[in-house]
Amino acid sequence: MAGGRAFDELWGASRGRKARPGFEPLADWLAETPPLELERRQQAAEAAFRSLGITFAVYGEAEATERIIPFDIVPRIFGAKEWERLSAGLEQRVRAINAFIDDIYGARHILNDDVIPADIVLGNPQYCIPVAGARAPHGVYAHICGIDLVRTGPDEFWVLEDNVRTPSGVSYMLENRDAMMRLCPELFELFPVRAVEPYPELLRDTLISVAPDGAHEPTCVVLTPGHHNSAFYEHSFLADNMGIELVEGSDLQVDDDIVYMLTIDGPVRVDVIYRRIDDAFLDPLVFKPESALGVPGLMAAYLAGNVTLVNAPGTGIADDKAIYSYMPEIVRYYTGEEARLPNVETFRCREPQVLRYCLDNLDRLVVKLVDGSGGYGMLVGPTATKREIEDFSAALKAEPHRYIAQPTLALSTVPTLTDKGIAPRHVDFRPFVLSGAKGVTTVPGGLTRVALSEGSLVVNSSQGGGTKDSFILDWDGEEGAP
Repeated sequence: MAGGRAFDELWGASRGRKARPGFEPLADWLAETPPLELERRQQAAEAAFRSLGITFAVYGEAEATERIIPFDIVPRIFGAKEWERLSAGLEQRVRAINAFIDDIYGARHILNDDVIPADIVLGNPQYCIPVAGARAPHGVYAHICGIDLVRTGPDEFWVLEDNVRTPSGVSYMLENRDAMMRLCPELFELFPVRAVEPYPELLRDTLISVAPDGAHEPTCVVLTPGHHNSAFYEHSFLADNMGIELVEGSDLQVDDDIVYMLTIDGPVRVDVIYRRIDDAFLDPLVFKPESALGVPGLMAAYLAGNVTLVNAPGTGIADDKAIYSYMPEIVRYYTGEEARLPNVETFRCREPQVLRYCLDNLDRLVVKLVDGSGGYGMLVGPTATKREIEDFSAALKAEPHRYIAQPTLALSTVPTLTDKGIAPRHVDFRPFVLSGAKGVTTVPGGLTRVALSEGSLVVNSSQGGGTKDSFILDWDGEEGAP
């Protein structure tokens, strides 16, 4: 799984001589489209993204609001059978995550049965004590999940991490598809690509399905921290495409444990809030008293069952990488099945013998903070300097419980347009899974993130990564079209 030559998703083992069966149309398209034309289309897409305001921020950088995520014009392709396996595994995992969150805030069977050490859960900063003993409406907690996957071979997919607090990136999935359909329409004649455009409608249906009992024609809103937030474009994009209001905390008020939206026509009761604010900022009466982003009294309304928060408070516990390391056991415990999508091998540095192994092999491992994100607080051993390894060694010795380590994977590559022409670049994949009162749905697409620097394994936009459109086909690429 670690080291060696990376699997290329277009060429397989042929190293550029012959495309994998069923993927020949993409190879032909790349060969027949002049490089200058590919570059022109890519620049047109990026210009459109900039004009639409599709930007992201890197906190601490003055130019943050001016940055767009680089877009690559060459799509990534999944065959139908590949997607069938992935979606089945994703739905199994998300069902287990919801059962786990329901359990640890309720009866705590998994802790009482010693499947997971209790201190990893109950002592976790993401464990939301105010909701302990309360049950989310309809028993759904992680309504929107972004599960990060990596690939190392033709049939080798691994879950890299779970994003269930406030997962982002779906707007890029949708905008990438729109750009590809406008700029490369011939690809949609070559391949039967499944649509991602219904996502906003699916999301709206999910929100409505989890409204509190008795809510007729539920009013749903998107709660944003405001335009300075790095994902504000996505917040406004989703609200607009769902046809619901985008609000900030000052637009809402709580009266007698009921949430109202303030409008020029008077207060309107709110039933479902798709919140893009972390737990700590939701309600200054319960969490950070200095926060001006949330709504005073919001948690009281939630605990009274008068409003649904999507995702539910406390779901961030499942984002923790120490919890992630137990996901195979969590899936087995709640589903009675083995995980269809395996974890990447993970070493828990809190365990003394494991810590010694990691300290002896830092130059071969990827080390991550259990609560880290965005590519920060991470050591990529094979590319790290001697000083970086020494610094991480000291950090591990001081606070081993804060870190996990994983082998360095030979992530798959896909053809990417670079300054030197088409070249392989490493990718990961974030599909989106919706859970509502009517069941679990995996959107037939996702956000492919690509490491644009040669040899780099870091795909995060904040670390110089870009994005691609992800084609899910109606026939299997391994066998060709029917």
